[in-house]
Amino acid sequence: MTKTPSWKKTIMKRGMELMTDPRFSQVMQDERVMKALMAAMQMPGKVESFTAEQKERIAKALGLPTEQEISDMRRTIRRLEEEVARLKK
Repeated sequence: MTKTPSWKKTIMKRGMELMTDPRFSQVMQDERVMKALMAAMQMPGKVESFTAEQKERIAKALGLPTEQEISDMRRTIRRLEEEVARLKK
């Protein structure tokens, strides 16, 4: 049986206490709080998207192939190898 770390139990317990607190419920009903929470939840995706775009832009500026271009080339090479193997038969 796996033991749950004490810090995790503490956080879960405190979270449950907050959920039953009427003040917490009131704050969570505030539209500004909900908008802020939604923005915070979307942030990792936006950062990932931004860094991917910048990585692609830098690769193109340096004349390097992007991950997508390498993936496409690998797929093409694999198809060509299969075609060569088929033609040898």
